[in-house]
Amino acid sequence: MVKDFSLFTSPGMERMPNGDPHAAVACLHNGPRIFYSPCNTRDGRGTWVITRAQDQRKLLQDTGTFSSHRSLFASALGENWPLIPLELDPPAHSVFRSLLNPLLSPKRIMELEPAVRDRAIALISKISASSTSCDVLTDFAFPFAVSIFLRLLGLSDERLETFVGWGRDLLHGDGIRRTAAARTILAFIDELAAMRRKQPADDFMTFVVQAKVDGRALRDEEIHGIGVLLFVAGLDTVATAIGFDLAYLARNPKEQELLRSKPHRIVLAAEELLRAYSTVQMIRVATKDINFEGAPIRKGDFVSCATMIANRDPAEFEHPNTIDLAREDNRHTAFAYGPHRCLGSHLARQEIVIALEEWLSRIPDFRIKDGTAPITYGGHVFGMENLILDWS
Repeated sequence: MVKDFSLFTSPGMERMPNGDPHAAVACLHNGPRIFYSPCNTRDGRGTWVITRAQDQRKLLQDTGTFSSHRSLFASALGENWPLIPLELDPPAHSVFRSLLNPLLSPKRIMELEPAVRDRAIALISKISASSTSCDVLTDFAFPFAVSIFLRLLGLSDERLETFVGWGRDLLHGDGIRRTAAARTILAFIDELAAMRRKQPADDFMTFVVQAKVDGRALRDEEIHGIGVLLFVAGLDTVATAIGFDLAYLARNPKEQELLRSKPHRIVLAAEELLRAYSTVQMIRVATKDINFEGAPIRKGDFVSCATMIANRDPAEFEHPNTIDLAREDNRHTAFAYGPHRCLGSHLARQEIVIALEEWLSRIPDFRIKDGTAPITYGGHVFGMENLILDWS
């Protein structure tokens, strides 16, 4: 039950031009449904790898046996506090989830829609007015996604590039850069919290510093946990998803033209692209010895539920490695599953759909620029860079 595999270092996971890490992980479905990988975390720890979507759903719902508390961010600082609510287990998880749900509810996200669309239009209009090609991640996807996150925090775009740099160092940098970025981000959250205590505004951080649970104000570690999670989640995943989506459309002009001529199909297409290009791995920690679907998992073992593996499961999806933009009943787990399903999924969906709608309506037929190649890489969060699109 041991397999030499790593989302960080296996073939297809390394940084490479024109790579396809999603196709590389899809090959795991030719092997055992569960296996042990001796080195499948950033720090080289082993994990059990759950390949089947059905098994991942079962595991992610069993919060009593498989804990979310890993202190993923805090461990980079030699500390031990959870990202909230991501790394909390019930019953504490339910308390904080209920507290934060209204901030990212479907109703609240609908209210944000005009501002999100205006931001997309402004960025794309600026690009189209000045050039016939661009690095779409640097010039559009990251500025777009991060500016929406900054709006939630009540901040301007002045430090946008700085924040993007912090996020990349944290998620994709080496140990030294990751630790430095973690310290910088935490100091920023503390600074922002202190400012909002003195100068309240209609934003996420003001809500957090004024919030109460069980009749008390939030502790500093709880404010850290909530603030850092919002910061990290807002910086990378949505922008990367937009990059993978536009790269696919650039390579498939017929699909591009279909969505351009029938924009009402973009919502359905976005779900299929979320399935095909999922980017996040969830890690759980066993709280006791258990035989899980034949795997002798022991207390303290790490267990990986990688969305990019589950969403290529042939037992779950017909022709899983074929991207079908008309696929219906799409039960993908790009936003995880169970109690810890992504709190920001409604906002992420809105951003991706609006990005595709406005890009396709304002940019003519585009392709990857001759002589260039997007670079992809695996890891805890899959990534892409150097996506140069051309419509000359």
